[in-house]
Amino acid sequence: MESASRRSSWWRRRPGSGARTVAPLGATESASRLEQLLRAVRAGFPVAPAAHAVDYRCSCDRVGCPAPAQHPLSFAWQSQASADVEQITRWLARDPEANAVTATGRDHDVLDVPAEAGRLALERMDELGVAVGPVAAVGDDRYLFFTTSRAALDEDEWWTSELDTSPENVTEHPGLRWHTRGSYVLLPPSRLVDGSTVSWVREPDRQLPDPLRVLDVLTDACTAVGAVAVGEHWLIG
Repeated sequence: MESASRRSSWWRRRPGSGARTVAPLGATESASRLEQLLRAVRAGFPVAPAAHAVDYRCSCDRVGCPAPAQHPLSFAWQSQASADVEQITRWLARDPEANAVTATGRDHDVLDVPAEAGRLALERMDELGVAVGPVAAVGDDRYLFFTTSRAALDEDEWWTSELDTSPENVTEHPGLRWHTRGSYVLLPPSRLVDGSTVSWVREPDRQLPDPLRVLDVLTDACTAVGAVAVGEHWLIG
């Protein structure tokens, strides 16, 4: 019950209670943001609207928001998430500043690592000939590796992992996180409160690889980075 209450407080939005107005996006920028988002939608990623940055804070208007500009607008984000192009176009037309999240554990999972480990992993995967699917960078902090979803397995075969990440425990995994059933990640062209952005490093229409093969390389990369960055708490899991 406590976790549900905490999650709902992230996504509760009270319009008109103090959020400052931001200048509307120009037509060119709005069109560019829509096209970036639709690249993921056409690739089959289920998308839901998320809070955005307003004057270096979160648009949700919650005092002390724990995930500013990085959480869905609605508590019903899992049922709201859609890969329908027309629906996403209408939503972004109504709220062109909004960020976007994709629900994981349906058609895809996401392995989420510190950026330095992500860059090292990409180099190693290219050298080893390991298939790389879509990859996104969240500012300078994290790399997101999109894979097929193990949650799509038969229920009897589904297994849990200490790396499983859901919205309420993401900070408990400063190293490698596995976003699967019940979790989400930001998508390009989301913008964070520090002015950084979410961007594609490898294109969203790439074929999704098996998560266990990618996990092997990411684990090694996190270990290598962690060996010289323990002081920054880059630990696996």
